Amino acid sequence: MRWQQYRELAAGLESIEDFWRYGQSRFSQAGIDCSQGYQTPRAEAAALIARRLALEPEDLPELRAARLTALEREAVLDAFYQREILRRPTAYILQEAWFAGLRFFVDERVLIPRSLLEPFIEEGFAPWVDEQRVHRILEIGTGSGCMAVALAQRFPEAQVDAVDISPAALAVAMRNIASHGLEERIRLLESDLFAALPGERYDLIVSNPPYVDAAAMAELPPEYRQEPHLALAAGDDGLACLLPLVQAAPAHLRPGGVLVLETGDAEEALLSQYPDLPLIWLEHPAGGYGACLLLADESAQ
Repeated sequence: MRWQQYRELAAGLESIEDFWRYGQSRFSQAGIDCSQGYQTPRAEAAALIARRLALEPEDLPELRAARLTALEREAVLDAFYQREILRRPTAYILQEAWFAGLRFFVDERVLIPRSLLEPFIEEGFAPWVDEQRVHRILEIGTGSGCMAVALAQRFPEAQVDAVDISPAALAVAMRNIASHGLEERIRLLESDLFAALPGERYDLIVSNPPYVDAAAMAELPPEYRQEPHLALAAGDDGLACLLPLVQAAPAHLRPGGVLVLETGDAEEALLSQYPDLPLIWLEHPAGGYGACLLLADESAQ
C-alpha cells in the first residue's frame, strides 16, 4: 500500500483516543510481531503515538481526548505506516529502546535490546557472583552497548570491556556509553570473540551471542529480518559462536570467575556437544531457561 492511500484510510481521526484505537486495530489485523520489546499491538500503538507527540506512553490515558494538529496527525500516521506496511520495528522507528530500566539509542546497525539475562543482571547474578570480587567485566557482542552499560551500573566498582565484531555496532555503543556518562569505565574494542584480548582475564564474562539456527532464521518474522543478520544467525545448529566462546572463555577467567551465556533455543544443541560440562541453568522469572553460567573453578575440572 502506498503512503497516500494509507493517509486517506485514516481520514476523520482526530483525537489521541482515535489514533490509539486505530493503530491497535490496524496492527492486530496485520498480525505484526510484537516480541521485540512492546509485547502487544496496543502497547506498540501507544509508544508510537506518545513519542511522535514528545510524550511518554503513560501520559496518553489522561490526554486521550486531546485533538491532534495536522502536523501531529501526519507524524503519527507516518510511524503507523512504517510499522504496519514496512514492518519496521517500533524501536527503529523511534530510535530508542529500553533495557534494565535504561533508555538507549538504537537503529538498524544493532540488535534491538532484549535478553533473557536482563533480570539476572539486575540481581547481580546472585548468588553465583560476589559483587565485591568483581573488578573486571567483559561483555562479548555488545551491539548497542546496553548490556555493558547495565553491567557498569550494577557493578559500580568494576571496569568493563565490551567487544563486537561490527564497527557499525560499536559506533552505536559509543553513543550510548557517552549518553550514560560511562566513557571512563567502559572500553570498546573491535574483536571477534577474544581475538583482540590476548592474555586478558576477567572476574565476569557475559555474552548474548548469535544463536539462531538456520531453520529458525528461515522462519523469522519480517520485523526480525530488519535486524543485523550477523547478530542473529549462528550456523546450522545455532552453535557457530557459542562453541568457540565456551571453549575459549576459561582461559580468560580469573580464579573464581564466572561465565554467563544466553543460549536461547540453542540450549539443547549445546548440551549435546558438551553433556558433561557443569553448566548451571538459570530459570527466568517468566519461566524456562535459555541462559546459563559456568564457574571458572568448575570449567577447569
